[in-house]
Amino acid sequence: MSMKTRDPNQTVVSHFFLEGLMCTAEHPSLFFLLFLLIYSITLTGNLLILITVGSDPHLCSPMYHFLGHPSFLDACLSTVTVPKVMAGLLTKDGKVISFEGCATQLYCFHFLASTECFLYTVMTYDRYLAICQPLRYPVAMNRQMCAGLAGITWAIGAVHSAIHTALTFHLLYCGSHHIAYFFCDIPPMLQLACADTTINELVMLANIGIVAASCLILIIISYVFIVMAMLRLRTAQGHQRAFSTCTSHLTVVLLYYMPPVFIYVQPRSAGAGAGAPAVFYTMVTPMLNPFIYTLQNKEVKRTLQRLLGRGCQESPTRSPPPD
Repeated sequence: MSMKTRDPNQTVVSHFFLEGLMCTAEHPSLFFLLFLLIYSITLTGNLLILITVGSDPHLCSPMYHFLGHPSFLDACLSTVTVPKVMAGLLTKDGKVISFEGCATQLYCFHFLASTECFLYTVMTYDRYLAICQPLRYPVAMNRQMCAGLAGITWAIGAVHSAIHTALTFHLLYCGSHHIAYFFCDIPPMLQLACADTTINELVMLANIGIVAASCLILIIISYVFIVMAMLRLRTAQGHQRAFSTCTSHLTVVLLYYMPPVFIYVQPRSAGAGAGAPAVFYTMVTPMLNPFIYTLQNKEVKRTLQRLLGRGCQESPTRSPPPD
C-alpha cells in the first residue's frame, strides 16, 4: 500500500490538473469532435428511450419501467465526465478543476455508476421472475414493488458514493496536483494523497470490487436459471421474445461490469494506461445502450418508429403564398 508523508514546505492543494487521455494531445481538435459526436449520440439516444417508454401506455410493464432508469443514468454519467474532457482539449485551463469540483465529480460519478450497477441486478431479478415464475410475476412485480426496488437502488448508490467521497477527500493532498487520469476517480486520487491510503484501498476493494463482482455473479446465476427456463418453452415465439429481451440486457451488463471490476480491484493500475477501459464504460457503453435495447426489442423499436413518424406528420408545413 502507498504511504506518503507531508513535507512542511508544501502547501495543501486547492485545485487539481487533469492530464487527460493518452494520445489526445497530438490531435486535440479531432478528439474534441469525436467526443462531441459520442456525447451528442449518447444524449439523443437515451432521451429518445425515455420519451418512447414514457409516451406509450403499452410500455408500462416492469421491464420498461426499469428501462428508463439506466437511460437517465447513462445520460447523466456521460455528462459528468465528457464535457470536462472536451474542455481540456480546447484550453489548458479546461483541465483545471477545483478541490470542491473534483469532490463533486467523484461523488456524482460513483453515485450514478453504482446505482446503475445495482439497477442491472434488479433488472435481472425482474427477468428471472418473468421467465422462470410467470404466474407469480404480476403479483411479485407490482407497481409498488417496482418503485420500491428502484428507490432502494438509488438510495444505496447515494450512500455508497458518499462513503467513498468522504474517505477519499478526508485525506491530505499537499504534493503534486496532477491527476494522471481524465476525471477525478478514486485510484488516481489515492496516488496523490500525503497519507497512508491502506484503509481507502481496502474499502475500495471490498465496497467496489467485491460488491460489483457479487452483483455480476448473481446476474450470471440468474441467467443460468433463465436459460434453463427458456429451453423448456414450447413455442418458437416464446423462445424468440425471451431470447431477445435477455440478450440485450446481458450484453449491456457485460459491457458495463467488466471494465470497472478490472480497474477497481487493482488500485495501483490507475493512470494513463487505465484510461482505455474507463473510456469504454464512461463514454462508449452509455452511447451503445440505447441501440442495444432498441435493436433487440421489437416493442421499443415499433413505438419509436411510430413516435418519429408521428412527429414528421405533425410538423407544420408552410402554405404557399397567395397569388
